[in-house]
Amino acid sequence: MSWTMEDQQSAIAAVLKKASSDADFHARALSDPAAAVKEVTGKDLPAGFKLRIVPTTDADLTLVLPDVQADSQELSDAELESVAGGRCAGSCLASCAISSTVGLGLPGVGGLACA
Repeated sequence: MSWTMEDQQSAIAAVLKKASSDADFHARALSDPAAAVKEVTGKDLPAGFKLRIVPTTDADLTLVLPDVQADSQELSDAELESVAGGRCAGSCLASCAISSTVGLGLPGVGGLACA
């Protein structure tokens, strides 16, 4: 099952919101992030995708760098196809950029999402 950008942002918001008010879910999210995402979304993470959820005391930031481009400024047909429609190419679920969670009413809590 594919994940749209909206699915990704919704999943992040749902995990953060539930983890902030449910201690049992918070513990499950730390021990089994994939199960926590499935619990709030009903969807499995894409095959091979690794998700790490940490408490605020252990938080850090991971940036996913794009591949180095050849001298050509033009995108190949495959590259154009992978970005057509505004969807993530399937490998950057929640790892592209920092997103604000201000709308969640959770001050000081940040999440990751593809922008």
